[in-house]
Amino acid sequence: MNTNSHHSTLPLPPGNFGLPIIGETLEFFRNPQFAKQRHQKYGEVFKTHLFGNPTVFLMGAEANKFLFTNENKYFNSTWPKSTKQLLGSCSLSVQQGGEHQKRRKVLAQAFQPRALSSYIATIESISHEYFQRWQKLQDFAWYPELKNYTLDIACKLFVGTDGGSQTQLGQDYEIFVNGLFSIPINLPGTRFGQAFQGRKRLLAAIEKIIHQRQQQTQNSDSIEHRDALSLLINAKDEEGNNLSIDELKDQIVTLLFAGHETLTSALVSFCLQTAQYPEIFAKIYQEQKNLGFDQPLTLETLSQMTYLDQVLKETMRLIPPVGGGFRQVVETCEFKGYQIPQGWTILYQIGFTHQDDRIYSQPEKFDPDRFSPERAEDKNQLFSYIPFAGGMRECIGKEFAKLEMKIFAALLIRNYQWQILPEQDLGYVMIPTPRPRDGLKVRFFSL
Repeated sequence: MNTNSHHSTLPLPPGNFGLPIIGETLEFFRNPQFAKQRHQKYGEVFKTHLFGNPTVFLMGAEANKFLFTNENKYFNSTWPKSTKQLLGSCSLSVQQGGEHQKRRKVLAQAFQPRALSSYIATIESISHEYFQRWQKLQDFAWYPELKNYTLDIACKLFVGTDGGSQTQLGQDYEIFVNGLFSIPINLPGTRFGQAFQGRKRLLAAIEKIIHQRQQQTQNSDSIEHRDALSLLINAKDEEGNNLSIDELKDQIVTLLFAGHETLTSALVSFCLQTAQYPEIFAKIYQEQKNLGFDQPLTLETLSQMTYLDQVLKETMRLIPPVGGGFRQVVETCEFKGYQIPQGWTILYQIGFTHQDDRIYSQPEKFDPDRFSPERAEDKNQLFSYIPFAGGMRECIGKEFAKLEMKIFAALLIRNYQWQILPEQDLGYVMIPTPRPRDGLKVRFFSL
């Protein structure tokens, strides 16, 4: 496979650019089978035109390896224009090259084992509050509840705000998130326009919290906030500089987004799958019982929950919280006999990689044992399991997400059961993150 050519003589990938200017963007949003139909027709590589740019869809572990190992050489990370504008120019998600690597080291301090360990008590406490609420409600739609749950945890652990989902900050955040993947027309009444105003209010609220925190730190040595904001206010880069206020604000907004949307999707999928497979629920319960229900949750005890690990991994394989990712082609390159021109966009496919029957036996089946040490199907090929992407831009909050999911799942299964209520659509809406169409209506009760 030759990957070095400025003036490639190879053909462009097969596919269709669609209509002038808008290309196939509307079809992409309207048709959940958009990529599947084209992969079936054209194979692992096809071209289209999305968000104003010629775009190549790639699928499979080999394509992922090609992308992730050529980061900053042939490709830069990119996002749709609406996402870039709303996340902000200082956000880790939109930073490139050396600047991205430098900032990643600073932000990683909020996800070191010591920091993660300090988050456990808060996640436990908020989990118990929600479990008690759900027990009283008895019948409810779980997805909106889980959205509030993960937002409360993100607000508490990232900016020290209690009950974030019920605050103005939480409401502004929701308005902001709803426009992240939209047509970037900044007019009153448009989804993007509302999100842009929500972002402004969100940044103002975060700035106020930052100033309060800085004053508290100056006035007292004894105040210790166990949240990411405190760590980031005190963090220094390699040159010994602190993050600016503007950068702190953009990075906190990015953390709120990363620690909320995708986690909600993963949790609701876990709840749906375990309700449909009582034998899997029973095995998770037995593992918890063997470890001891009264054993305190620590990083060490959580690491012993190996079967629960497999179930969570299988949940994210079958229904990955993020279906794919974007890259900008910065130098013309070649893959699978096709040229990919400079300036084009690439969309790599997480969901389709996880459905590859050359890697996973019966990929459509929910089978946590595929991740057992004996089978370890994901170990057969590099980048065949990528719910958190891969390479130097792998999700920085990966360990935080796994921690929250594991605490939620362990405490839930120790004490509660739930049944899926009849007459609802369990099919998935996929954008911006996968969720059951009717919100997963359940009956919830204690064991």
